[in-house]
Amino acid sequence: MAEEKKKLNDKIAELDKKVEWFYSDDFKLEQAVEKYKEAAALAKDIEKDLTELKNEIEVLSEDFTK
Repeated sequence: MAEEKKKLNDKIAELDKKVEWFYSDDFKLEQAVEKYKEAAALAKDIEKDLTELKNEIEVLSEDFTK
């Protein structure tokens, strides 16, 4: 079964936690590269979601201006 898409707010909260790790006492240089890759992938996914929302809003805006 395919994993359900997370809501955008949940993704942003998850990204915040990943970024906070870099400033926490749990930070370990050995883990930094992997954690960075995880955060970068999540940020890219969030950017994709935001672009989709922007496109949807633009389409809706066009409908209202006609």
